Amino acid sequence: MTSCPWKGPEDMDHIVLGYDGSDFAMQALDWALDEAELRKLPLTLAHAWQWPYGDAEEEAKAHLRKAADHVLWHGAECARSTSSGVQVETDLYEGSAAQRLVELSGDATLVVVGSRGLSALPRAVVGSVAGYVAAHAECPVIVVRGPGPLPAPTDPGPIVVADREPDASVVEFAFGEAALRQVPVSASADLTEWAASHPEVRVQAGEAPDHATLMVVGRRRAAWFGAADSLLQHAPCPVAVVSER
Repeated sequence: MTSCPWKGPEDMDHIVLGYDGSDFAMQALDWALDEAELRKLPLTLAHAWQWPYGDAEEEAKAHLRKAADHVLWHGAECARSTSSGVQVETDLYEGSAAQRLVELSGDATLVVVGSRGLSALPRAVVGSVAGYVAAHAECPVIVVRGPGPLPAPTDPGPIVVADREPDASVVEFAFGEAALRQVPVSASADLTEWAASHPEVRVQAGEAPDHATLMVVGRRRAAWFGAADSLLQHAPCPVAVVSER
């Protein structure tokens, strides 16, 4: 296993990406690189593998590990070749991908995952890894929907606060993203106090527009395995799940 090099509290600022080489992971990679560049933080690509057939010879497992290492190497090379100077590290882990991402979230600023990976059912809206990580991570999680690269819109939409009575942590994350991306915040809730303390971010009232850049929802209020699944099914953009304080 290759572990992250960050150990102490002073090193807790980095982005973690769950990467398995799928189209969904490539789209999540685009988003994670964007976050890393905007925040000026390093990026860790995490990939987990495990032998699925019970007992096996070490030679057979070694071949699977080598394949997993190649998947991770390819993702890291793509990240390094397309980023603007982002420091890219890798984490190769034998075991559960979902549990490893939750473990890595303990000293991360943000975890980014694709809505589903190679093992998800074709009709699944949210894969088991994405759902588990969003429900258990110790930091905000952005679930990036759909396959293929993220287009760079010429007129990016707002950051949408999906909760009608949002927790402070949800609003704080939304305003932070809006400031980084230089887009407004849209919410049906009254955010007057937050707007006053963030004059650089414009606030607009109303329901979520079709061209939203990101929707932000609180973990408990979303009741992840109910309302959030519906939100991900219909959201026109990636969804950030933030744990309330």
